[in-house]
Amino acid sequence: MNAPGHDTARVAVRGSGPLALFGHFFHRQLDRLDRGIGEGSLEVFTPDGQARLLGGAAAGPMAVVTLHSWRALVRLATGGSAGWYEAWEKGEWSSPDPVQLFALFSRNRAGLAAQARSRGLSLLPRRLMHWMRRNHRGGSRKNIAFHYDLGNDFYTRWLDPGMSYSSAIFADTGEALTVAQDRKLQAILDRTATGPGDTILEIGCGWGSFAELALRQGRRLHGITLSTEQKAWAEARTAGMEGAGFSLTDYRDVTGQYDAVASIEMAEAVGREYWPAYVSAIARALKPGGRAALQIITFDDAMFEGYARNVDFIQTYIFPGGLLLKESEFRALAEAEGLEWCDRHAFGLDYAETLRRWRASFDAAAASGLLPRQFDDRFVRLWRYYLMYCEGGFRGGGIDVIQMTLVKRT
Repeated sequence: MNAPGHDTARVAVRGSGPLALFGHFFHRQLDRLDRGIGEGSLEVFTPDGQARLLGGAAAGPMAVVTLHSWRALVRLATGGSAGWYEAWEKGEWSSPDPVQLFALFSRNRAGLAAQARSRGLSLLPRRLMHWMRRNHRGGSRKNIAFHYDLGNDFYTRWLDPGMSYSSAIFADTGEALTVAQDRKLQAILDRTATGPGDTILEIGCGWGSFAELALRQGRRLHGITLSTEQKAWAEARTAGMEGAGFSLTDYRDVTGQYDAVASIEMAEAVGREYWPAYVSAIARALKPGGRAALQIITFDDAMFEGYARNVDFIQTYIFPGGLLLKESEFRALAEAEGLEWCDRHAFGLDYAETLRRWRASFDAAAASGLLPRQFDDRFVRLWRYYLMYCEGGFRGGGIDVIQMTLVKRT
């Protein structure tokens, strides 16, 4: 098939040693990929010197990949998305724009699902490792530290000045990131329907961006986190502001009641096993009639069970213990706790734009030598890949971000 308007230069390829003997087998694997691509196209340059165009039947993302070794397809077939990253890190494949590749896989997630998941002997050790990193109380603290305690000096180099590590809401793509982040924070505060003097519990307070905004508008706020780095930053930025309080507290240990709860992209760090406890903590913390304003990242409901059984690149290398949400299941849990689900707003492409901005800042910081010295080139490549991988996921529609309000029934 031909993809209209897809013009790209041919890239030199090299052989792949003994695996070259199995070239026919690997071309059959590419045939399966071809059948799974219903929208968009993938131009593949293979180690045996061929150029193949997969898909192209309908409009969609147009990606280009050079396979420098057939071993990349072996890793994809056995390790899914984690194996595909490992192949990239080892130089077994490359692309002029990996975001388009990830968007293509995300757009065609139903047809390509089997290609993106670990299987066989590779899956067992990955699942065992994931199980060992589940989010019981001790595990949660370790998992949060793994990601968020990389150091404030790291995150300040590429996040916006307000240190918001969650999706912004853009009025247009030309808008400054700081303005779009402020809009997101204000939208969360507005959803709480609180006024001056009211109390808000923030579950997962990050570096205090929402806390500062709420305090400046007269609310009283208690923020909880398991990250010592984030707690120190949030306390410093709100020092002297009336009504501010932060603690290293697990959401399961929250006591007292509040006029409202805010939680911005915290639920993804909980894990499916602990969703009921998380929702129950929100319900307990709310006064009757109180509102919880949440921002969560969701995975396509129709594809969720396969995703949940797998251990993907993000869970393996970036967020141990994490899992995106199945919206229908999460909503059912909330409603069972007496929380009415209201005012859903989805804005996945805004997250793609947020990630693009972060990556540009990250790359600039890395190129200028501004990232902390303890992070080597491999770490920098891993995080660049992570930012591209997530951006492609949102552009392809396989994952989404939503805000909604939970109202505690009186």
